[in-house]
Amino acid sequence: MAQVLEFKLPDLGEGLTEAEIVRWLVDVGDVVAIDQPVVEVETAKAMVEVPCPYGGVVTARFGEEGTELPVGAPLITVAVGGAAGEDGAPAAAEAPAAAESAVSSEYSGNVLVGYGTSGPAARRRRVRHTAPTAQAAPAVPAPSAAPVAQAAPAGPVPVISPLVRKLARDGGLDLREVRGSGPEGLILRADVENALAVRDRATAAPAAVPAPAPAAAAAPATAGERIPLRGVRGAVADKLSRSRTEIPDATCWVDADATELMAARAAMNAAGGPKISVLALLARICVHALGRFPELNSTVDTAAREIVRLPGVHLGFAAQTERGLVVPVVKDAGGRTAESLTAEFARLTEAARQGALTPADLTGGTFTLNNYGVFGVDGSTPIINHPEAAMLGVGRIVPKPWVHRGELAVRQVVQLSLTFDHRVCDGGTAGGFLRYVADCVENPAVLLRTL
Repeated sequence: MAQVLEFKLPDLGEGLTEAEIVRWLVDVGDVVAIDQPVVEVETAKAMVEVPCPYGGVVTARFGEEGTELPVGAPLITVAVGGAAGEDGAPAAAEAPAAAESAVSSEYSGNVLVGYGTSGPAARRRRVRHTAPTAQAAPAVPAPSAAPVAQAAPAGPVPVISPLVRKLARDGGLDLREVRGSGPEGLILRADVENALAVRDRATAAPAAVPAPAPAAAAAPATAGERIPLRGVRGAVADKLSRSRTEIPDATCWVDADATELMAARAAMNAAGGPKISVLALLARICVHALGRFPELNSTVDTAAREIVRLPGVHLGFAAQTERGLVVPVVKDAGGRTAESLTAEFARLTEAARQGALTPADLTGGTFTLNNYGVFGVDGSTPIINHPEAAMLGVGRIVPKPWVHRGELAVRQVVQLSLTFDHRVCDGGTAGGFLRYVADCVENPAVLLRTL
C-alpha cells in the first residue's frame, strides 16, 4: 500500500515565519524525485525553490499562486511506495516512468535547493506522469481542499527572471499563456508587457458603456490605495521599527576631501587588471577603522546585558532593487583585497537585482556601509541595521569649493555620516572612528601604516 506523506512549508531560516507562493513547479499527478523542487516561494529575504524530501506521486497541492503560507502549513501530499489501483492494476508509483525518475520512499531530510545531498540535475528534473488509461491514475485521489486547474499545458514555464515573474503576477497574467520571444522560447520582460497591453486593450473596448451608478463608481476613489506590508517591504518595516524602538542611536557626520582617494583609484585602474570600485575602497577603509575601534563591530545582548564584540567583519551594504531595499553581506571582508571586494559587491548586487539572493547572503552582517550617494544626495541619517551597532553612510562625491593647503580650490568632497548605538560606545569613540575614516579618505596613504 502507498503511504501518503504530507510535506509542510519548512523553516527557511533566520526567523522567517511565512512565504508567498510564486509558482508551482508540479501538478497533482506528477511523479517527483527526492529533492526535486516543487514550488517557488518568495520570502522577506529572497526567492527560493523548495524541494520535497519525498519521492512519489503528488496527490494534492495546498495554496494558490500569490497566497501566503505560514511556516509549518501543508504544501503538498505525496503518495510514497507501491500501491494498486481499484482494479488491481499497478499504480502510478510503480510505472516505468516512475522507476526511470528514481522515485523512492526514502526521506532525504533536505528542505532547500543547494543544501541537499542530491546533484543539481537530479533535484531540478521534472517528470510528468502520463495517464493513458484509468489504471494509470494516481494511487491516492487528490483531496477536495486543494483544487488544481487541469487545463494548463504540461511542462515548466520557460522563464528565468524573477522580475518577469513578479511583473506577470502583479498584472494577474498566467505565464503559461505567454509565448516567449527569447532563446528556446524564453519569456522576456517585453513578452509580459506586450501580453498585458493586449489584454488591457481588449478589456478597455466595452468602456463606452455608461457606468451604472456614478455614486458607486466614485466611492472607491475616496478610499485610497492600500498596499500590504509584506514580503521585503514588510521585513524592512519590521526591522527599521525594531531598530528605532530598541537602539538608542546617535549620528555624527563630517565632510571629507576625497580628491586623493579618487586619484588613487584612477591610478590603480590605469595599471591594468580588474577595475576597483569606490565602494571597495571605502570598505577597506571601514575594515581598518573597525580594527582600531572594535566597539562598533559588536552587538548588544539585551537578555544578558552584555556587549558582544564580534571577531570578524562581515560587511553589509545597502542595495536598492525592484523588490525593495536589501542588505547583502560580504563575508570575511577583513581578509579580502580591494579586487576581491569589488568582485563580491558586483556578484551580490547582480543577485539582488535578479531576486536570487539566498538567506545566507542576507544574514550575518556585523557592520553596514550605505552608499546613498548613488541616488544623488549629499547626506542622510542612517538607521542601524538591527542587531548591529553602527552604520556608515556615504553621500555623493562632487566638486565643491574647499580650502586646500591654505588656498581656496575646487575639490572632490563627500559627506560621511555615522549612526551608532550609544550603548556600545560614547561620542568620543564614534567620533574617533569617523575621523579616522575621513583621514583615510583624504589621505589614502594613512592606510599604509596599518598594512
